[in-house]
Amino acid sequence: MMSTSRTDILTAIRKNKPAAVPRPTLRDLSSSGIEGDLLALFKKHLKEADGEFYRLESGKEVSALIKKLFPDAKVICSATPEVKGSRPIKPDTDPHSLADVDVGVFRAKFGVAENGAIWVTEEDLVITALGVLPEHLIVLLDPDRIVSNMHAAYREVKLDEHHYGCFMMGPSATADIGAVHVNGAQGSRSLAIIFLAH
Repeated sequence: MMSTSRTDILTAIRKNKPAAVPRPTLRDLSSSGIEGDLLALFKKHLKEADGEFYRLESGKEVSALIKKLFPDAKVICSATPEVKGSRPIKPDTDPHSLADVDVGVFRAKFGVAENGAIWVTEEDLVITALGVLPEHLIVLLDPDRIVSNMHAAYREVKLDEHHYGCFMMGPSATADIGAVHVNGAQGSRSLAIIFLAH
């Protein structure tokens, strides 16, 4: 059996390469299928994902709500200046030290109406572990920063400006083969969005 050299193979590929075609023009889908009040739609989908929401006017009100919702919380870690936590967090904080955090607080860049998701980056979290290790998450979101759908969301995502970013939707959840729904299996047990202007 005669073997074909690498050069012969590459030459044959180049010779039989199909002609270049222009990229297709994609229509703008950033408002496709989404109509009406974006905030109301965001709330609806957030609720469906087991998330809660509140409308507050100040960081002081957020702190009071945290005390009301989680009266037994010992460690509150906040990455936003509106809320003072019981444990400071800085970019050089050891992520392992967040393993015992009861409540994590941070601000999201924006929300997505079609699914109730939020977009956060390492800038919002200070340490990315703050988004997954706390038992409960409190997320501040400017109600004017809600986009219609994921097409619009990806127009807002600035991948070249951040090392890390992710969409989050509701608390961590799973269901076993018997369809028993469990929150907090791989992450936070609850997630509440606080609508608070930035």
